[in-house]
Amino acid sequence: MFSQQVYFCALAQQKLFNTNNLKAKTGILLVNLGSPDRARYTDVYRYLTEFLNDPRVIDLPLIGRLLLVNLVIIPLRCGASTKAYKKLWTENGSPLIHWSKIQQQKLQKKVGDEAKVYLAMRYQNPSIKSVVGQMKKDGIEKVVVIPLYPQYASASTGTVVEAVLDEVKKWWVTPELKVIQDFYDHPNYIGALVNKAKGFDIKSYDHVLFSFHGLPMTQLEKVYDNGECNDHDCSAELNATNSKCYMAQCYQTARSLAERLGLRREEYTVCFQSRLDKKWTRPFTDKTVISMAKDGMKNVLIFSPAFVADCLETTIEIGDEFAELFEENGGEHLDLVPGINDDDEFIDCLCDLANLDA
Repeated sequence: MFSQQVYFCALAQQKLFNTNNLKAKTGILLVNLGSPDRARYTDVYRYLTEFLNDPRVIDLPLIGRLLLVNLVIIPLRCGASTKAYKKLWTENGSPLIHWSKIQQQKLQKKVGDEAKVYLAMRYQNPSIKSVVGQMKKDGIEKVVVIPLYPQYASASTGTVVEAVLDEVKKWWVTPELKVIQDFYDHPNYIGALVNKAKGFDIKSYDHVLFSFHGLPMTQLEKVYDNGECNDHDCSAELNATNSKCYMAQCYQTARSLAERLGLRREEYTVCFQSRLDKKWTRPFTDKTVISMAKDGMKNVLIFSPAFVADCLETTIEIGDEFAELFEENGGEHLDLVPGINDDDEFIDCLCDLANLDA
């Protein structure tokens, strides 16, 4: 009898050991902003409607947001945005979708059978709802969410996390969830940006610009308990107080990148693009470009570190519109460093962020 008890006890312990060492089926979910399905007015209208009505993007009270977005902003911007998307579109469709898919494929190849890599867009297709639904069907038990935004902002990373949580909370058995909030200073992300600059003789330029996507200052102020962003010198240092401030993270990215490129502080400027009004993060990239041209600078190199794939804001806004502004005001060459896109070092960054061994 004693020997049988020992046997069954040992068997139970072995089963418990085996159960505890089963590796959860892991899914890595990459999420980028999104794009219209096609470069047509109706598709752009649908995309802007979903995007700009997000309360984390335009953080106004509901009625004010609905009126401003749907009666003013979208009707005024949709025509021009459609023209810009037609100019951006390639035989592969939207560059942002195209490069995001390649990032997904290369990451899948790198992680092998350790995890399955999925790709979703916060707005339009493939939607977070459909992709998370597929993850559930695939029996995923652990989800690693990597929003493809190097610097944290509620209007980008925050809304991705909210959308994913809205879907996984519907699962009867909710998955283990890991969220990557930012990677603004990851050495492989910085390395990927440096790799893209290798085709340029940086010292031959009069100045270098690091242009990040702009945000309303009101959104930055919500990071702080006292609601005052200007009380924190986010351009000078990143510290425990401002570590989740978008502007502070942008400046830290710029410092890290400048160090790798061998740039002194007076040789580069941090600026912000794509603003809706004057109460957004400054200095504004378009105004900076004009000022530099008027001051006699002839050759300027510009990076767009907030974006990990070529898109409307890089190829068209910087590469075409800002270059034209520069030349119209006396400049000669404003060159855009290509987006990270399929750079192998960036794939290494994504793999490290997923940290599948953890």
